[in-house]
Order: sequence, then C-alpha cells, then structure tokens
Amino acid sequence: MTVTTAGPADSAANAADKATRPGETNQHYDLDPEIFGLFLDPLRKYSSGLYRTDGITLAEAQVAKLHWVAEELALTEGARLLDVGCGWGSLILFMAREYGARVTGISPAGRQHEFIAARAAEFNVVDRVTTAVGRFEDLDLPARSFDAVTMLGSIVHMPDVDLAARRARSMLRRGGRYYVSETCFRNTAARDEFDRRAGTEFVRNSIFGWGDMRPLSELVRAVEDAGFSVDDVEDLTEDYRLTIEDWLVRVAESAAAIDELRPGMAAELTRYLEVANAGWGFTTKHYALVCRNGR
Repeated sequence: MTVTTAGPADSAANAADKATRPGETNQHYDLDPEIFGLFLDPLRKYSSGLYRTDGITLAEAQVAKLHWVAEELALTEGARLLDVGCGWGSLILFMAREYGARVTGISPAGRQHEFIAARAAEFNVVDRVTTAVGRFEDLDLPARSFDAVTMLGSIVHMPDVDLAARRARSMLRRGGRYYVSETCFRNTAARDEFDRRAGTEFVRNSIFGWGDMRPLSELVRAVEDAGFSVDDVEDLTEDYRLTIEDWLVRVAESAAAIDELRPGMAAELTRYLEVANAGWGFTTKHYALVCRNGR
C-alpha cells in the first residue's frame, strides 16, 4: 500500500490558496469514518447499488454494482485501474481483491486514505493498492498507463468537466475504458429552474462544500470532445432511489450512534438524503456512461 501526495507544485502556499477553490472543501468526506459505517454497507460504498434482483439487500446490491462495473470495464487479472474520487476504497479494494487488478485511488480527503490503508492490510492486497492525496486535475500521474479509469459520483465535484474528461483519456492506453456515473439534472430547463433552489444549495454547500450537477448532454459532449467513443449509457435512477431508501432506514436505526459521534448529524444526513430522493425523474436522473479510448 503506497500513499502519495500532490506534486511539487502543491506547496503550502498553493494549498492554502486552493482551499477556497471549488471542489476543495471536503467537510463531508473528512468526517469520522465510523459515521459512514453506521449507514452504508460493509464496503462503505457511497454511490448507487444495483437492485436488479427482488429482495436484494443493500450489501448485496453494492456487490452486484461492483461486479457490473468490472464487467463494463472488461477488467482482467493484473489490469491497471485508476479510481478518481475513491471514497472509502470500496471499488479499488474490491477490484484488487476479487479481480486481481492493480489499483490507484485518488481523493483529497485525508481520512479516507488512512481508512483504505488499514483495509488493504486487512484484505491482504497491500501490494496491489496505491492511493494519491489530492485533486485529479493537479496530481502528477503517468500518461497512457491505465487500462481503466472510473469516476463514480466524483465528476460533480470538478469545476471543469472538459478538463476532467481530457485528463481521463490521457491516462488511458489505447482501447482503455472510462466509466462515469453521476447524478444529472433531467435537462437544461430543470437545471435553470432548480440549480439555486434551497434544497440544492443545502446539499451543495452544507454537505459537499461544492458540486455542480449537469444535464447528461453536457457529460456526453465532454467525453466525446475529449476523444472518447461512448459505448453504453445506463439509467441507474431507480437503483439509486432504492439505495438511498436503504441508507435512510439505516440512518434512522443508527441515529443515536451517529449523533454521539457528531451531534445533529443524523438529521443533516436525513435531510440530504430526502432532498436527493425527492428529485428522481422530476428534476434529476442518475446515469452511467461507459466510454472507450479508441485511439
């Protein structure tokens, strides 16, 4: 297990300056990891599961989703995978453990890297797991060195979606695959009407610090302009709705324990998740894009 930090350009002065830039606030992801353990699945996967089997549990839905992502990426033993916005390491640890992939995870949230390092040792995959502390846009990463790049719910935190897509392509070998899943406004009109509503601002500022949902059309344009071919677009809206329903149940069941770690956090999580679930199909959708670097 290797942890790296942003390159030489990220001096203390630069880091202080960047603290005020969009996407730099990690107030939510730098919370006590135990808070997330109280309402997420055992892997602590903080994105949509895959509910395609009747009666499936949250834990089973998250494992199903990870297997599905691996299939979409055509992941094989020894494949090199870069996960941008790796969270608590659910995807990279799973791919290293279940598929023998060599994985690198990126996140600006320091607490997440400490947690991943401990889990990598627990799962005996230290030799296949590397993480990097910083922003994808700033880190010095080897070009054309990965077979797959994933962004599960992280491109929303990147102010320049075109830059993010171009950088992702520059990381991939020829034929490599790029997986992006993101919550999007249903269309441009919905964005214009709801982007500055109270619920949206609460999630953006009180939970994440910064985030910019876009219509699907903007994501498709960005990846196509970057040079990718779009191989698949999957609507995961219903899957994410069911995921959040399960999270809400777990928050309610664990409210006292959550508030013991951070007073008032259970109510804040409940409001955030209810706001997210209220918009599905009306203002928001959740999509997965699978793209290929054909040249």
